[in-house]
Amino acid sequence: MSEAVGHNGDAAERAAESVARRSYGRLIAFLSSRTGDVAEAEDALAEAFAAALVDWPEHGVPKSPEAWLIAVARRKGIDAARKRRSAAQAAGPLTLITEELQELAVKASTDTQIPDQRLSLMFGCAHPAIEPAMRAPLILQTVLGFDAATIASAFLVAPATMSQRLVRAKAKIKQAGIPFRVPERSELAGRLDAVLEAIYAIFAEGWCDPAGTETRRRNLAEEAIWLSRLVVTLLPVEPEALGLLALILHLEARRRARRDAQGDYVPLAEQNPALWDLALIEEAEALLSRASQMSAIGRYQLEAAIQSAHVIRRRTGRPDWAAIEKLYGALAALTNSPVVTINRAVALAEVSGPAAALALLDTVAADARLAAYQPYWAARAELLMHAGDVANAETAYDRAIGLEADPAVRRFLQQRRATLGKST
Repeated sequence: MSEAVGHNGDAAERAAESVARRSYGRLIAFLSSRTGDVAEAEDALAEAFAAALVDWPEHGVPKSPEAWLIAVARRKGIDAARKRRSAAQAAGPLTLITEELQELAVKASTDTQIPDQRLSLMFGCAHPAIEPAMRAPLILQTVLGFDAATIASAFLVAPATMSQRLVRAKAKIKQAGIPFRVPERSELAGRLDAVLEAIYAIFAEGWCDPAGTETRRRNLAEEAIWLSRLVVTLLPVEPEALGLLALILHLEARRRARRDAQGDYVPLAEQNPALWDLALIEEAEALLSRASQMSAIGRYQLEAAIQSAHVIRRRTGRPDWAAIEKLYGALAALTNSPVVTINRAVALAEVSGPAAALALLDTVAADARLAAYQPYWAARAELLMHAGDVANAETAYDRAIGLEADPAVRRFLQQRRATLGKST
């Protein structure tokens, strides 16, 4: 008996983890769209998952786990609402009855009948009433369930500070009665950028698993592509929406080529173009062409154009480094990002040599954020190696190796360091 319970418990836990990976954002969006209270929806869903880990081992995983979780979460929300009501507000039983009837309807539904309102939630989190710097972090937590520490790391903010800001932002949504809906075109200014930034961050998290072996991260990349396609469907003449989809499709097209048969890291310049997904590349090129006809160049179009200039290697055998360097220059002027300058320096080395590239890299060397940024040290090491400065290249490689968390990339850097003095 105990073995059976243990087996059922393991199955229930796996099912709950699968639902969390697959549907967390969809469930939060559905629940919070009814109440306008994201924090309450998160608490109710957390309690529903806890209830599932008690109920499912005994009664089995339901046919539609998502519908079961929504029904329980809504019941938790109703119970919480009851506790908040005073005796003087007891005239509200009609509201409670309506809520309970809605709950029963949801419980009877199937998973496919639960509407997907994530995009509406994302635009709600990007509302003008929300502090601009908190819009993308708020989307990442509500739609993906990222914890404050993970988000803080991505946005270079202390975890405690990020946690406090997220709590305040969710409270603002409730207090201001911010609606969860895709805004009219006249309302898009300042909101679309935050949504696109969050979608790109979602994809970037999934991109961190090159081989697609980590289910959660692979799902994130797929979710980001789905959301990006949805934005393009809803806003077909927004050039930056087209640019973002083109960018992430270009990147996704190269996933298979990023690791060799032994699982070792393969840098873009050494990837086999035959492994790139031609269908995704052609779709990305068509999207970029559509965007370019709208005469409104932005960050994502420039980044997609850079990827397009790399893809030319399929036909010519060499990327268009001159175009890549110019595009990074335009992107640097637009974003003032030190990360863009690093990438521009790498391209400049191909056009004008390592000395010019190192001079450009020196313009951002004082930025404190780069002290723990692995790509900066890896780029610096490579440029110093080609310039013949072995001693400083060794130091830079050591910094990059120490900062790299991916074992495959770390091995690659160690191999590059081992070649110092042999290739100069």
